[in-house]
Amino acid sequence: MIPFIAALLLFLAFPAVQAAEKVPAPAFSAVAVDGKAVSSRQFAGKAYIVNFFASWCPPCRSEIPDMVALQKAYRAKGFTFIGVAVSENDDSIKSFMKSTGINYPVIMADQKLINAYGRYVEGGIRSIPTTFVVNRAGQITQVITGARSKAVFEKVILDAMKPAKAVK
Repeated sequence: MIPFIAALLLFLAFPAVQAAEKVPAPAFSAVAVDGKAVSSRQFAGKAYIVNFFASWCPPCRSEIPDMVALQKAYRAKGFTFIGVAVSENDDSIKSFMKSTGINYPVIMADQKLINAYGRYVEGGIRSIPTTFVVNRAGQITQVITGARSKAVFEKVILDAMKPAKAVK
């Protein structure tokens, strides 16, 4: 846990946005904290953002109200956030979701999911929040480390929701 916290503190000094090479997003299926099944297959043809976070992480906590507002604004257009709770237990994350009004699916992180997404981050996922933007074609288009503003999230959502261009 100490190396993770040290990496988190180091990360806070150097938040980054990496343009991904538009690689296919990892397939996953899990049971969300609310008991509903969540699978990457259900998001086929839709844009989504996978956000690795924790309730005890101040930068994570700061961006959640904006995510909740953007989920309300774009859910009807086929977009969703997917929260991936890191180093949490079911009771603490359920309480956190209730207190913050999280209105999107949240799944518990496991090593398989961390490894699947971590291969798109140099050195793996070492800090939170780490966010993966997936476009309608199912490709990771951006990897974001660090908290972002509502305006930044809205821009990446709109870009991810654009129709996929045909390959010539």
